[in-house]
Formats: sequence, C-alpha cells, structure tokens
Amino acid sequence: MTETQPSPISNLLERARSGDNAAREALFDKCRNYVAVVARLQVESWLQAKVDASDVVQQTLLEAHRGFEQFRGESEGEWLGWLRRILTNNSRDFVRHYKGTQKRAAGREIPIRDADSEFPGPFAIELSDPGASPSQIVIQHESEIELADAMSRLAEDHQEVILLRNVQRLPFAEIGRRMQRSGPAVQMLWMRAIKNLQASLKDPSQD
Repeated sequence: MTETQPSPISNLLERARSGDNAAREALFDKCRNYVAVVARLQVESWLQAKVDASDVVQQTLLEAHRGFEQFRGESEGEWLGWLRRILTNNSRDFVRHYKGTQKRAAGREIPIRDADSEFPGPFAIELSDPGASPSQIVIQHESEIELADAMSRLAEDHQEVILLRNVQRLPFAEIGRRMQRSGPAVQMLWMRAIKNLQASLKDPSQD
C-alpha cells in the first residue's frame, strides 16, 4: 500500500469507529486467520508441542471486540500490534494452564520464555534458506493478513513445516523429530509446502 492509499484494514477501522457494525464484523473476520496463525506460532513456540490454540483465538477476538473503543491507533500495523498484545497475554495463560495439566505426565517444567524475545513482532515468512530459489524470496514481501490467509488455505502438515522452518528457523532434523518423519522427507514436504503457499498467494482460489 502507498502512503496515499490506505489499507483495507485502515478503511475498516475508520468505518467501524464511526459506528458501522458491518465494517466492525468485517474487520474482525478479516483478521481471524492472522490471529489463528500467530496464536499457533506463539503457543507451539513456548510449548514445543502441537496443541489446539483455537480457544486462545476465540478469547483474543472476544476481548478485542469488547475493548475495541480502547484501541487508539489508526494504521494496520498498530491494529495488528494491539491484537498481538492481547493474544500474547492469552497465550501465556493458556501455556500456564497446559503446563499445569501436563507437568506431572512430562516429569519436568515446561518453560514460558519471554514473549518479546521469542516472538518479537509481526508474523513473517523469511526465506533466507540455503538453496531457496529466487522465486521463493517474494514471500516475505506479502502483507501479514494476505500471508496468514494463504497459510490457512494450506494442508495442516504444510502449515506446520513452514512455521517450523521459516518462522521458528528450526533445522530439518529437529522438524523431522517433531513431525515424526525423516529429515529428507521433511525437506521434500517443505518444498511442496512453499510451492503451494506461493500458488495460494498468487491465486486465493487454489487449495
């Protein structure tokens, strides 16, 4: 978006603040996939386990709805940052609850690391991976909302391998351990996932 062309999120924010309930619903609906991706990323980063973060998503959106008048920003970046702050608090509560229920079975503490150092800000796919083709490097330039929407259209295992490899920056051996696959199998899965993500970004109608 250029400086003279506000983003769709900014337009929806302005209309929602003026009392347009339809715009307010559209605003939250447009951000749902983004919140879902970031929730999964935060929770799984802290727990190092695949868990259902849907309750965190629902709670975050509900609190944002209720506290909408408290938001003082105007831009898309400020709005997404506000949602992330609410989400981080809810993710911490979720992890503490999960840790309490799993501690005895796991036999050890599950640490909750500092949110700012573990997840510093906007959700982004970084493809500085050795061997990545030039055509793959376009993904980090997409908007966060578009990227999250494209991610939501991928198969579950494709989402997981991209989050682990390109966001958490884990080596293929560790990803294979978490996904219970061999390193080479995970690498092939990742290549297919990136290809499908690019296709989804170019054509949202594609699976």
